[in-house]
Amino acid sequence: MAETSEGVPAIDRLAIVGLGLIGSSIARAARRYGLARTIVAVDRDEAVRARVRDLGIADVVTGDPAEGAAGTDLAILCVPVGAIGAAAAEMAPYLKPGAIVSDVGSVKGAVVAAVRPHLPDGVALVPGHPIAGTEFSGPDAGFATLFQGRWCILTPPESTDPAAIETVRALWAGMGADVETMSAEHHDHVLAITSHLPHLIAYNIVGTAADLESATQSEVIKFSASGFRDFTRIAASDPTMWRDIFLNNRDAVLEMLGRFNEDLSALAKAVRWGDGDALHAMFTRTRAIRRSIVAQGQETAAPDFGRPRPPEE
Repeated sequence: MAETSEGVPAIDRLAIVGLGLIGSSIARAARRYGLARTIVAVDRDEAVRARVRDLGIADVVTGDPAEGAAGTDLAILCVPVGAIGAAAAEMAPYLKPGAIVSDVGSVKGAVVAAVRPHLPDGVALVPGHPIAGTEFSGPDAGFATLFQGRWCILTPPESTDPAAIETVRALWAGMGADVETMSAEHHDHVLAITSHLPHLIAYNIVGTAADLESATQSEVIKFSASGFRDFTRIAASDPTMWRDIFLNNRDAVLEMLGRFNEDLSALAKAVRWGDGDALHAMFTRTRAIRRSIVAQGQETAAPDFGRPRPPEE
C-alpha cells in the first residue's frame, strides 16, 4: 500500500456498501485525507447511486455486489444491522484472499454471527462501530469531519490477523477517530446503556406525546423546552437502523432496561414521598457524569448545547 502525507497507509481499493450518513462520510473523509487510492460506492438504490455520482465522492459507483467486491482490499458494510449478513453473502464469493471486511453497525455480536460464516478462508473480519452521527440520513447528510475526535470501537474475533486489525485501525485514525478495541460482547453491553437504552427512552417519550389528545399535543409541540426538544432529535434517527439494533441486541437492552426500571421506581418513590435528599443526591451524581463527558471532549459545554441563537429582531 502507498502512504498518505501523514504516513498513514493508503488502502488501494476501498469499497463502501451503503451510502447513507456514515458511508458517505467515510467516502468524503477517505478522499479528503488521501486514505484510499480508489473509492468504490456500492448501493442497491438507483437514486442514491445517481446522487453519489453527482456529489463526486467515489471513483466507482455500482449496484452490483460482485463489481464492488472485485479487487477490493477493504469492504465496509454501512447497511442496517439486519441487512449486514445478506450484504456479506452477496460480496463474499468475489473477495480476493487477503481482503478485509468491516462494518459500522451499533451491535457487534450479531454482526460477527451474521457475517463470519459467509467469508471464505483468507478474508479477515474486523467489525467496527464509529460512535458518531446525526439524525439525518442519505448521501447528502455525510461530511468528512464527522469522525473527528469521536470514538471508533473495533471488535475483531480472536485469532484475527493483527495486520488486518491495524489496517482498519489506521483508516479510522486517519479520519480523525480515537480507536479502541474490545470484545463484541463487552461492546454490546456498554452500548446498550450509553446509546441503545437512551434511544429507546427517547422514542417512548416522543411516542407518548404523540398519543396525547390533539389539543394537548399541539401545546407540547408549541411549548417544547430543551428537554423534550432534545428527545425529539434522538427520536428522529433512522427507524430501520434502530429497529435492527434493538432486535439484534435484545438481551443486553432488556438487561439494562430492567435496571433502568428499578432505578426509575426508586426515583418515583422519592417524588411521591417528598424525599428531597434522595432527589438532590441523584441529581448531583448525574450532573457529575455530564461534566465528565464534557471534560473528555465528547460534548460541548456551551449554553443550550452549542445551538446558535436566533438572530435578534
